[in-house]
Amino acid sequence: MSTDRSVGVLDRTAPVYIAGHRGLVGSALLRRFRAEGFTNLLVRSRSELDLTDRAATFDFILESKPQVVIDAAARVGGILANSTYPADFLSENLQIQVNLLDAAVAARVPRLLFLGSSCIYPKLSPQPIRESALLTGPLEETNDAYAIAKIAGILQVQAVRRQYGLSWISAMPTNLYGPGDNFSPSGSHLLPALIRRYEEAKGSGAQEVTNWGTGSPRRELLHVDDLASASLYLLEHFDGPNQVNVGTGVDHTISEIAEMVAQSIGYGGETRWDSSKPDGTPRKLLDVSVLREAGWQPEIALRDGIEATAAWYRANAGAVRK
Repeated sequence: MSTDRSVGVLDRTAPVYIAGHRGLVGSALLRRFRAEGFTNLLVRSRSELDLTDRAATFDFILESKPQVVIDAAARVGGILANSTYPADFLSENLQIQVNLLDAAVAARVPRLLFLGSSCIYPKLSPQPIRESALLTGPLEETNDAYAIAKIAGILQVQAVRRQYGLSWISAMPTNLYGPGDNFSPSGSHLLPALIRRYEEAKGSGAQEVTNWGTGSPRRELLHVDDLASASLYLLEHFDGPNQVNVGTGVDHTISEIAEMVAQSIGYGGETRWDSSKPDGTPRKLLDVSVLREAGWQPEIALRDGIEATAAWYRANAGAVRK
């Protein structure tokens, strides 16, 4: 961790641009920064600013002159979406990143946080996965295109630090969940997919639920509000070229997670597993020692987070992304 003078308590009145503020991560960042007293938060919907439009992105950044940029904008999805549209995931995410980071360089934005994903690490990384595992082996095939885009973002941040001396950083969160998630059958990640499936089974009176894979892979889950907390903490306390893992340091089998969801929802039927469907990476647990040593740790227990997210889904059933 560096004691660079650019690292310290952020000016709560300075302009802060949160890219992707309507997504799972961006909306949590917006909640956190508002709660922390930031009064000049810059947000634009995709209809107002398409980050794949290079000229429009440059115009916005150069005119608004943010002092902090957080890149939480991305095209995201689960195994099915990533496997079906790899070219789209690669192309669109590269465009978003390059346009935004290039514009931030042009404006000499002093502080930028690039948010990636733990899928950047090799499929068979030693567990728990340390930051040094990056680029040491083949990626998981089901989301390698998305992962390559995020790896490019990390390397661009490192290159900007070397070439321009700007105190930009990258953070790699583990699997995220929480309010505002995508609950669609084709685009959702693990936890929202399970919540929707068990809620629908309970509502219809179905006697069994069938989940993809064997249930044996292990996954680490982090509530998105904890990620938002960690993001602000890193911006105020950390400066370094390497990406920082953000997670809980604890994982569970997917079958254990499914059981927690079923219990939280009150579903009493049987759970079956379709082993003809892919499991994805067998295990993906992050080593979070760098973040712990920097002084941050999560606060939201998994069972509490699952119950709160399921409650949010029920309360917003007519408006969630399906």
